[in-house]
Amino acid sequence: MTVNQKTAQAAACLCPSVYRLAAPHFSELENKLQEIRLRVACPAALLCVHDTYYLTESGGLTDLPCGDLYRVTRGDLDSTFQRICDYSVYARQRELLGGFITLRGGHRVGVCGTAVTQNGTIINVRGISSLNIRIAREHRGCGEGVLRRIGNKGGVLLCGAPCSGKTTLLRDLARLLSERGQTVSLIDERGELAAVYDGEPQNDVGFCDVFNGYPRAQAIEQALRCMSPQVIICDEIGSEEDALALRQCLHSGVRVIAAAHAADREELYARPALREILATGAFSTLIFLRGRDHAGEIASWSREGERRAA
Repeated sequence: MTVNQKTAQAAACLCPSVYRLAAPHFSELENKLQEIRLRVACPAALLCVHDTYYLTESGGLTDLPCGDLYRVTRGDLDSTFQRICDYSVYARQRELLGGFITLRGGHRVGVCGTAVTQNGTIINVRGISSLNIRIAREHRGCGEGVLRRIGNKGGVLLCGAPCSGKTTLLRDLARLLSERGQTVSLIDERGELAAVYDGEPQNDVGFCDVFNGYPRAQAIEQALRCMSPQVIICDEIGSEEDALALRQCLHSGVRVIAAAHAADREELYARPALREILATGAFSTLIFLRGRDHAGEIASWSREGERRAA
């Protein structure tokens, strides 16, 4: 599927009035378009790698948030939301409570509205006020360089700020390792790695066993007990429960490749839960990514075992 086809696939959930204005610009934006944002009573926005553009009433694009802008109506937002949910909000309720809904093709839609809570737990979301359609981009082969350097032994922790490319790298490492004969369990609690839709991964994760939507620590325990993995790959670790699960992996001789939100070493060690995770010894290599403007690019490497021994 070409870049423009992927964009059109993601944008197919847009209400007709917004799609009509946005579609003519997909070709010119091509690889740059990352998100389509709709906010009630605000301009419809197309977010690219370095720029944000707004749709105009006349069908044009502008990088200035003023003038002849097309402002999203309540009807636009409600219509788009219904399309995202395939006209069955109830069927997508679990995803909705998690903050986003996965579309066919692996595209994800972030949902913002008014939370309905019960005893401190979110049980529903009403009055949808913002939608963020994130266009799925797979970069097959982006993990080759990382794999060559880390080899086949030791755990790896990918660290970076949001949108720095951690998930994309993890996904490709899962594909590469599983296609090269490793038994890989992919722990996809938030549906960001495999992007399972109707039971089938929409992203290419090779021959992995995918634990989709499971609480991460429970999924790791089940993988160890039931799937005999050589490698476990998971995203967004950072809790005490994760630390306990990682100790199980270490004691079982299972390699872990994971990601954590930390822009640099200082931020990584400032979080107590992540310090506890590092203390498990599950990760011999730390990789720090450069950031949003250089997604997927490595800023630095370090051998954690060597650091602890120093």
